Amino acid sequence: MVVCGDDGLAHRLAAELRTVYNEQVTLVVPPNVRTARPPVVGRARAASAALLDRVVSATVGRGNGNGGNGANAGNGGTGPVPGEGPRGERVLEAVEATEAVLAEAGVERAAALALVYDDDETNIRAALTARRLNPRLRLVLRLYNRRLGQHIEELLDQAATLAIGDPDGGGGDASTTVLSDADTAAPALAATALAGNGKLIQTDGLVLRALELPPGAGARQDDGQELFPLALLSPNNAGLDPAEGGGEEQGPRLLPDDAAVRAAGERGVLALEQVSSSAGPAAPGGRGVGVVPPLASLFSRRLRWSLAGLVACVVALAVALSVVTGIHPVRAFYYTLLDLLAIDDPALKESLGRQLLQLLSALVGLLLLPVLLAAVLEALGTFRTASALRKPPRGLGGHVVLLGLGKIGTRVLTRLRELHVPVVCVESDPEARGLAVARRLRVPVVLGDVTQEGVLEAAKIHRAQALLAVTSADTTNLEAVLYARSVRPDLKAVLRLYDDDFATAVYRTLRAAHPQAVTRSRSVSYLAAPSFAGAMLGRQILGAIPVERKVLLVAVVEVGGHPQLEGRTVEGAFRAGAWRVLALEGRQGVVAGEYVLRGGDRVVVAATRRGLAELSGRVPPTHPPDSLS
Repeated sequence: MVVCGDDGLAHRLAAELRTVYNEQVTLVVPPNVRTARPPVVGRARAASAALLDRVVSATVGRGNGNGGNGANAGNGGTGPVPGEGPRGERVLEAVEATEAVLAEAGVERAAALALVYDDDETNIRAALTARRLNPRLRLVLRLYNRRLGQHIEELLDQAATLAIGDPDGGGGDASTTVLSDADTAAPALAATALAGNGKLIQTDGLVLRALELPPGAGARQDDGQELFPLALLSPNNAGLDPAEGGGEEQGPRLLPDDAAVRAAGERGVLALEQVSSSAGPAAPGGRGVGVVPPLASLFSRRLRWSLAGLVACVVALAVALSVVTGIHPVRAFYYTLLDLLAIDDPALKESLGRQLLQLLSALVGLLLLPVLLAAVLEALGTFRTASALRKPPRGLGGHVVLLGLGKIGTRVLTRLRELHVPVVCVESDPEARGLAVARRLRVPVVLGDVTQEGVLEAAKIHRAQALLAVTSADTTNLEAVLYARSVRPDLKAVLRLYDDDFATAVYRTLRAAHPQAVTRSRSVSYLAAPSFAGAMLGRQILGAIPVERKVLLVAVVEVGGHPQLEGRTVEGAFRAGAWRVLALEGRQGVVAGEYVLRGGDRVVVAATRRGLAELSGRVPPTHPPDSLS
């Protein structure tokens, strides 16, 4: 496997392939350590931790300061420089994935190549080169532009088919998969920030949602619908990891059996429920969403009340004129309008009542002119500012404050609006890519540096239900959460943190300082890496479900060739702590536990990283197939 990238996702993906799937990996990274910082991965595994410690110690001893990848950072990045990495990993330093660099990395002999540079154009250029070098190569690209990704996927697949000479388009494993770390991580980040809204998993004919149930809720809902237990949460939702000294009993337990669920005690349960049998995506909506503003928003409330008062005066004058003169009400209303607009003859020969009513109508007409002028000016101003950023309205509460409108923040904003969640965004860059989306969705935005006093107050943080800090700067996210907690100690906070050690320290401290509040730290690369690794192995990963500091994968697996699944019932194929069969792909509704899995079936499974690796045959099974329950 070859992985090329310039940020933490490349290192995380390489570690995923190496430690979970036992793959030989060649990692191509730029020589600038500031753009390619390898995160600490697999801290819970003693062997991997010891190996990483030895690598870091050796790196410090050499004094090259390159983050432990073993490559020579002092060459200036003029060409590929091989280096030493963890066992099973070869590191090359190069500024770009040119043809020479890809050839040096062994793309011509590789089974799969992942291009996870932060720039779409760089990934596309390298993919075209790699497809020419090896038409049978399985390609995985990281692209933010969805529409462009679809076209590139079709183009590269067609190029592979023509190069291989297979008119039927078979091409073996020469597939192209375009993924986005933003699309993968955004649903999990949005679901973490909300209470009662779980992550949606969509497959052909089935929509499932992960829900966090309180202790003692059981495995059934009030309507009798059965739920799939995915994990037992830490006691009192503490979120302890085994590596933190709490042991396996204190940390979350993934894919427990029925006995463990019944004996959960004070543990909460993360379960999966069937939402519907239609896999259509949720349509964005909600009040105020769209390009054309609603009619009521064209005029202020004070102006609307003024117009309503004037209309009431006109009606009252028309009724009075009909009563005084005895004319028909319609004609009386017509005369009143003429008097109001001062285009009728004066009532010199009429009765005193008629003359007084004409004077009152003229007075109301004088009052109507400034009101009409104000209405026109306000309507023009509203249309002129319809494309401008909105400010948080007065009295807003129960919303989510979203900090950062970059790649991740934009996807999170779109997801929150699809769930009809009120959002207030905070962004310091007036040229951020997400401002156009916020303007289109008519979401209030506060422009300013969150580290300055008064910015979070302008976003109504004291009445918000959650703060979602997803900027690219760890210190900015941390400072925002700390300041928000000083205003609202019980505020739910979700941080996007890059470094694992820093995230663990922040998580422990915030949890200890504010035990009554919910704190979550999420890494985009940690959430996205399983999907990229599964695509490199030819697996269809539907999503990643975060469980405190762990993650569960939902994937599509072919039953044929897997003795752990083939010929067994759905209930019998379940393996506690490893995998659980959820449904048959293409079948409406969940699959019954007595159904016998056949070789031609494709099943949707929830699995741990290790469990999916065992199903893929990449690692030896922990227990022989005959010992499965």
